[in-house]
Amino acid sequence: MVDAAVIFDVDGVLLELTPPEEDAFFWAFTKLHGLEGLSRDWDSYLIRNDENIITEILGKHFGRKPSRGEHQAIVTAYLNHLASDIDLKRLTPSAVEGAAWLLGRLGGRAKLGIATANLLEAAQLRLAACQLWTPVQSHAFGADGGGAKREILARAIAASGLPRQRIVFIGDNLNDVDAGLAHGVHFIGFSRDQAKGRRLAEAGAERVCNRHQDTLKHIEDALRL
Repeated sequence: MVDAAVIFDVDGVLLELTPPEEDAFFWAFTKLHGLEGLSRDWDSYLIRNDENIITEILGKHFGRKPSRGEHQAIVTAYLNHLASDIDLKRLTPSAVEGAAWLLGRLGGRAKLGIATANLLEAAQLRLAACQLWTPVQSHAFGADGGGAKREILARAIAASGLPRQRIVFIGDNLNDVDAGLAHGVHFIGFSRDQAKGRRLAEAGAERVCNRHQDTLKHIEDALRL
């Protein structure tokens, strides 16, 4: 019986976030509302979650809270555009080096899942393009439903049915550190950028690494696998 779980953030941990993928998200706002020049700095938004970012951008544009239909129109346009770009090879998602190897080494030893601020269907499309969706699909949580990373991770933890000391969360941003520490799970900060790694450590991440061979060692140590 598997009695441990490893939950991954997606961007920066399993997948690289490329400019064309960012463009695909913001394309919907230009297509439907003529909005251009929107900030690509995800931390500039009030809540770093695709659902909340859509609401914030549309709210500023309309001067009011967008209707459910207006919000859904952006989601649908974005997902259709992303799927088409991937299918037609106009956009090629890229896995973080070692991500497939890490998932393979953990298979059967722990429940694998994701807690991402991306819309879940977008994460699925991008992960599937890199053959990384199947290992995490049974325990996948995304931006759907809104909320900061703390809330997304809380949903993943609750669904795991496991005590928090048997869960590892791996992320690459300060909000990931905050979420991991707030929920009392084992947190591993991952970044191939040394300066970013230092910031994760300064924010409270006791385990920080820059290659997934070391990520595996930290997971095995934390969970006694």
